[in-house]
Amino acid sequence: MRLNQLTLTVSDIARSKAFYERLGFHLLVNSPHYCRFLAPDGGTTFSIHAGEVTDTGGAVLYLETDNVDAEAARLAALGIAFETEPTDQSWLWREADFRDPDGHRWKLYHAGKNRVDPPWRVKP
Repeated sequence: MRLNQLTLTVSDIARSKAFYERLGFHLLVNSPHYCRFLAPDGGTTFSIHAGEVTDTGGAVLYLETDNVDAEAARLAALGIAFETEPTDQSWLWREADFRDPDGHRWKLYHAGKNRVDPPWRVKP
């Protein structure tokens, strides 16, 4: 299995579409109630649809990059407000946190080999 599509409910399609285009997503489908994007790298698609945003606390979405600091600086220059600066975490990932206009939690991160093979990985 591969994760290749995510959809978020948003309260304002135009505002969210502009936000995700600033992040570097490429617009594939554009309608008054739904937009689909292609991720900047790889073949993953991501979509937004209009609706009532009732709970944004449960999901965290991750954008992987080779250089968290440089990408965070580039996005900050485009107006993306980060809640945390790039930080090395105890689980060996470097992360910087931000939210989209509807409060969905995102992490810009780099994990390298530790994403699937951390030192504490369960051995078969």
